Amino acid sequence: MAHPRIRSTTILTVRKDGVVAMGGDGQVSLGDTVMKSDAKKVRLLGDGRVMTGFAGSAADAFALLERFEAKLKDHPQNMPRAATELAKDWRMDRALRRLEALIAVADAKDTLLISGNGDVIQPSDGILGIGSGGNYATAAARALARHSSLSAEEIVRAALGIAADICVYSNQNIVVETIGAKN
Repeated sequence: MAHPRIRSTTILTVRKDGVVAMGGDGQVSLGDTVMKSDAKKVRLLGDGRVMTGFAGSAADAFALLERFEAKLKDHPQNMPRAATELAKDWRMDRALRRLEALIAVADAKDTLLISGNGDVIQPSDGILGIGSGGNYATAAARALARHSSLSAEEIVRAALGIAADICVYSNQNIVVETIGAKN
């Protein structure tokens, strides 16, 4: 018998007007059942200088976040290098390759997606969405960023709310963190 797939979440990062905001919903689903509605999937690392959010298998994501935090300690002033080192390990290590998760990371200067394929991708517009509702949240955030005067945090909250109205694996229990951004 196949095990039900753990599905979670929607994570969104937006850069605007000197602020970077990252938010996530709180839902964790196992198959077609909501197992938890108030999970915190956005974390501050590196003395509050780096935000991380994860989507995919929660256990896998936590394992990756621990490894990313270790890489960040090795490269405290260079978050992109820490992300690249994690991506290399993730791609090369046989056990890590089986982990099913994505990680979004952001600091004052960079927003990056880290994947198990060895990808480290920086969105050109500073907007990054991951998880089952990530595409919905990204589309909403891009529209709001272009056609409103909302702040980065307000865009993240509104776009995640829109995604939660569409994606059955996302909810309205939204947590947002912000840090100052450099252009």
